[in-house]
Amino acid sequence: MMAPAAAELGVRLRVLVEEPGSAAAQVITDAPVGAASDEAAIRALIAPDDGRDPAAVLTFEHEHVPNALLTDLIEHGTPVRPGPHALVQAQDKIVMRERLEALGVPCPRWRALPSGPGAGEAGGPAALAEFLATVGGAAVVKTSRGGYDGKGVRLVTSPDQVADWFAAAAAGAPALLVEEKVPFTRELAALVARRPSGEVRAWPVVESVQREGVCSEVIAPAPGISPELAHRAQEIAVTVAEGLDVTGVLAVEMFEVPGPDGEPTVLVNELAMRPHNSGHWTIDGAVTSQFEQHLRAVLDLPLGATDPIAPWTVMVNVLGSAFTELTDALPAVLSEFPEARVNLYGKGVRPGRKLGHVNVSGSDLDEVRSRAATAAALLRGEPLPGAALEGASVPPGATRPGGAGQSERASAGLRRPDGPSGRLTETEEVVA
Repeated sequence: MMAPAAAELGVRLRVLVEEPGSAAAQVITDAPVGAASDEAAIRALIAPDDGRDPAAVLTFEHEHVPNALLTDLIEHGTPVRPGPHALVQAQDKIVMRERLEALGVPCPRWRALPSGPGAGEAGGPAALAEFLATVGGAAVVKTSRGGYDGKGVRLVTSPDQVADWFAAAAAGAPALLVEEKVPFTRELAALVARRPSGEVRAWPVVESVQREGVCSEVIAPAPGISPELAHRAQEIAVTVAEGLDVTGVLAVEMFEVPGPDGEPTVLVNELAMRPHNSGHWTIDGAVTSQFEQHLRAVLDLPLGATDPIAPWTVMVNVLGSAFTELTDALPAVLSEFPEARVNLYGKGVRPGRKLGHVNVSGSDLDEVRSRAATAAALLRGEPLPGAALEGASVPPGATRPGGAGQSERASAGLRRPDGPSGRLTETEEVVA
């Protein structure tokens, strides 16, 4: 989704994709194929041997990149933003927790769970049993690396429930940590951007609604949040960005919890040093989107305004679909919801996969939420209340792509894939 923002700024992108035809390659023509762990591919991405200009900066849309290589690239003159010294906090949850504690950032109680020959009697299972006894008998065990969207996370009441993870960690898999089970009121996210010169800007704090460990909806701004709590959440995000020397967009996921005085406060859950799902609402709901802001930040350009452009913007993810091609649903969606902004990622359909999202803005929160949710449901192949889908397609009266009225409806809310600001894609790539 960085491609449209780059086109508007006149920035040329070269992106490393894992396979031809991937989401990013559909909108960025300069898209060599290679793994994010492939040193030769990343070096060729930065400095092609065919006479093209070397990259001005290397940035990312995921954290799964080798830090040793990034350090070497910096030593040989390539700006890498965010740098490996910051990125490791988003790669390794144990490193993150240690650093956040050092910065005085409020976090859940936690403990590393050592495994392997050097762990001794105080190793993983014993340490977990002791921790469980101190937090009321239930806690959350996480893999320190690689987990996302509910993966690599288990709620446990006994060390036996993660015996397989301990065995894997002892054999060389990522280490484990345990955190207290937080009795949170809701989940929030504070999104900020920071450039090398030190300028920082923050968007409004949002509420993130999770279902089965996956973000399903984001409400901007977070309903009912007090100015004091919103300021506190943004202040924490800025502290993290500055303390870790982050360049680019930083998403700080938080739990809202009752404080000792009964007033709500926050605990930091996780970090993401890249444009994040909790910020997709900014594409249509803020003066400057997180994608444009990320480019501005890594290029050390002045940052854009982060003000919302409507009282409320709601983003709903499209998680899986009954359609083989989501474009089959567009006539119905855009006919029924002409104000909806539909963003499809160009990914193959499979159950639970993030295939796109819908943004709806307005002044009535209940109506905005309802319309965004229903539009996303149509994209998943679910009928409108009281309407029947024709096969796995669209409600009666709507036309399929290619039928009458398609272009008119598409222009109402779809970013079309026929120009430099074509189909928005959710990429997990390395971008130079």
